[in-house]
Amino acid sequence: MHIPVTTLGQSLLVFAACAACVWIAGARLAYTADALADRFRLAKSLVGLLLLSLATSLPEVATTLTAAAQQARDLVLNNLFGGIALQTAILAMSDFWARGPITNYPRKANHALEATLLVLLLSVALIVTNLGETFVIAGVGLGSIAIGVIYCGAIWLLRRYDDSSDWVPVDLPDPDPLAFPAPTGLNDAGNAALIWQAAAACLAILVFGLLLVVFAERIADQSGLGTGFVGVTLLAAATSLPELTTSIAAVRIGAYTMAISNIFGSNLIMLVLVLPADMLFRAGPILQDTSRTVSLALAFGLAVTAIFLTGLIVRRKPRLGEFGLDSILVLLTFLGSLVAYYVAR
Repeated sequence: MHIPVTTLGQSLLVFAACAACVWIAGARLAYTADALADRFRLAKSLVGLLLLSLATSLPEVATTLTAAAQQARDLVLNNLFGGIALQTAILAMSDFWARGPITNYPRKANHALEATLLVLLLSVALIVTNLGETFVIAGVGLGSIAIGVIYCGAIWLLRRYDDSSDWVPVDLPDPDPLAFPAPTGLNDAGNAALIWQAAAACLAILVFGLLLVVFAERIADQSGLGTGFVGVTLLAAATSLPELTTSIAAVRIGAYTMAISNIFGSNLIMLVLVLPADMLFRAGPILQDTSRTVSLALAFGLAVTAIFLTGLIVRRKPRLGEFGLDSILVLLTFLGSLVAYYVAR
């Protein structure tokens, strides 16, 4: 598809229009996913982990594989790893719409387990990027293969653990908070209609999400900013917009566990995309000879995930208004990451 040449101002306008379309589609997807979970009696955390996270990661999937095929190593890794801290900051912002810290709501250890497995994958990726790919199989680094294997094991463990109740927190908030009204008609719609609406929202997220990526790259060229800095800021923000809108919509209707699993699940997907990207990248292992920005992005991803993991375990935490201390620390860490990326660009 040929896209006409535009000025910087026109690129910004188109970027904003595509962002609005992704916002609307993402909100609709969250509403239909919540309705489907109720209709088929599925756990909201499972729906967030498997359905929402995959659907909202479609732009990342397409962007990553395209950039890898074009041999753009820095763009691939900065986009993937830079989006992890950003998406976790999105979850922290959800406290604004929730009644109190969002990490107070989970009643099972699923989300703490998701965060722990995410820390494991981030640690493996950080070790590989610093140590280098010592073993290569058919042009694919052993580190990328290890990340893929660990991801599959993580999903199996999370799915197996979904019905477990061996960890029960105390001092729980109201399980039925005052919810923002979801669109009318969803409860009356048939199963096929709900599925079609979810599929249409996914398609819109993919199409307009890819346009966001195209114009983010164009804005980067027209503004003169570096590829590495843009990869972990503007491009990561563009591909993370679906997670933002679906998470906010889920929180507003009281589907807190679905919102948390959506973000952690998306972050897990961001990491496992390293494997197919490595297969398409033919100049050697994709995690070999990476830039400082890549290591910084992984380190900041570890930091924000560990903060939220602590928040999930510590139920009674200090608050500032509606925000929990964990969410405030995540937002401050994310802002610090932007400064670090700019310095290391």
